[in-house]
Amino acid sequence: MAEKEIMLGNAAIARGAWEAGVKVSAAYPGTPSTEISENIVKYPEVYAEWSPNEKVAAEVAIGASLAGVRAMVSMKHVGLNVASDPLYSVSYIGVSGGLLFCVADDPGLYSSQNEQDTRLIGRSAHVPVLEPSDSQEAHDFARLAFEFSEKYDTPIIMRTTTRLGHSQGTVELSDRVTPEDKPYERNIMKTVMMPGMAKGRHVYVEEREKRMAEDAASMEINRIEMGDTSIGFITSGIAYQYVKEVYPEASVLKLGLVYPLSEKLIKDFASRVDRLIIFEELEPFIEDFVKSIGLSCEGKELFTLQGEYSANMLREKLKGEEVSYKASEVPNRPPILCPGCPHRSTFYVLKKLGIHAAGDIGCYTLGAVAPLSVVDTTVCMGASISMLHGMEKARGKDFIKNWVAVIGDSTFMHTGINSLEDLAYNRSTATVMILDNSTTGMTGHQDHAATGKTLDGTEVPEISIYKVCEAMNIKHIVEVDAFDTKELERVVKEETLRDELSVIIVCAPCALLKGQKFPYKVRPITENCKKCGMCLKPGCPAVKRKEDGTIEIDDTLCNGCGLCVQLCNFGALERFEI
Repeated sequence: MAEKEIMLGNAAIARGAWEAGVKVSAAYPGTPSTEISENIVKYPEVYAEWSPNEKVAAEVAIGASLAGVRAMVSMKHVGLNVASDPLYSVSYIGVSGGLLFCVADDPGLYSSQNEQDTRLIGRSAHVPVLEPSDSQEAHDFARLAFEFSEKYDTPIIMRTTTRLGHSQGTVELSDRVTPEDKPYERNIMKTVMMPGMAKGRHVYVEEREKRMAEDAASMEINRIEMGDTSIGFITSGIAYQYVKEVYPEASVLKLGLVYPLSEKLIKDFASRVDRLIIFEELEPFIEDFVKSIGLSCEGKELFTLQGEYSANMLREKLKGEEVSYKASEVPNRPPILCPGCPHRSTFYVLKKLGIHAAGDIGCYTLGAVAPLSVVDTTVCMGASISMLHGMEKARGKDFIKNWVAVIGDSTFMHTGINSLEDLAYNRSTATVMILDNSTTGMTGHQDHAATGKTLDGTEVPEISIYKVCEAMNIKHIVEVDAFDTKELERVVKEETLRDELSVIIVCAPCALLKGQKFPYKVRPITENCKKCGMCLKPGCPAVKRKEDGTIEIDDTLCNGCGLCVQLCNFGALERFEI
């Protein structure tokens, strides 16, 4: 009897890829995809790495594929934007060893800046897209992807979502297969995308896509489940589970291959039901195709274009049932920087000085909201530096004297280096603050090239952010302790007034970083408290005002960073060693 295990969807993908004989896995951490790499690194037969960014990760996997082995690259949906350059070209090239792009979409914006739909990128790049609906299929489709990839000479995208990747289900396990490495054969007509070669490969891609669409009609991962013919659903992914929960008796066409779509299969199913409904998260991808082949259906006029779908949505929209969410019983929990977070100290200083910050993607994005309210912009990884440069070139150097760009250490290594290079090259006078908390904090403390550890925990020489900046011939580079507010304030004042490019590297480890020791706590001395509220301005959740206006410290939250102590001029807060 086959062994079974309860697995997260992301862990199931990793297991399926291992069973398929994957030898190389590359990724940049990004919720909701991170656990794929954190699980696949547990298999010693697989080389797994954190790459500097998704483009590099994709190119590592492409290189491994062309060398003849099965390879995988994982990322979140916005990471595919970074990796789109190699994706669009490897679509023309094809593969030697199977090549899988695991891309996690985020309907509902649980940890992202947009809700883009990866299926649209697959269609645009002419890359087939698989979409599993539970952990078992996440496992099975990961295995199948490599077979499809080699059969059709194409990279494959597997689209998942937050709900699938972070839900658990039973998975039936199998042994690892060990396909022979394919011999490397030089073939520049296939692998060198100069215009002459690319023209020929484009024709091949169109033919490949047509062949796969025809085959899709008989693929087992696309299946018709006939039931009550008065209503029929076309659906895929996690949305299929909601349909089966609410309409167990309905007829369903469940699509595992969501691009390319089979016209024959869809027309066959539509002819057998009275009412056809398309239930899919995000864009009307399937719906548009169904309508384009002349079929009547219902879809986005019933369901939202935004956000995550649910079984309750079906109950409300189709059955007219009122669903009580009991929202009033759920406490409001807005996102907030952790107690002891070094970013809070940095933003407090910027707020005090009236400085605006061009922001980036990371925990420090929370500097946009009250009470800190410093970050004015957030677009994508690495954009803070480039955008501040654009502001200067648009409005002049005086405009940015009360601006800085803020970016984390991991994000700087991701795409911030290129942005800073632009400023150094094109004579910017901006001030860039690299908030170095020694980890990729926003996705759960993954390492990167400047931390000195690889994905599997191997210690390696860490890349010096200071020396990287120095190599760009930037003259003014200052390192400062994030919690030394007086020195940080002095440095920010000095560097923002310069008529030359400057970099401030603000250093202090993330308060939640594994191995962090906190030898101090803070306690109030109530008789000295003047009820002025200065210690409340940074918004630390450990510092609270009592009914009488004096301050109390939540001992369970405080880790003794001392920021509040520095702000009190009356000795009403005391830092002590524990």
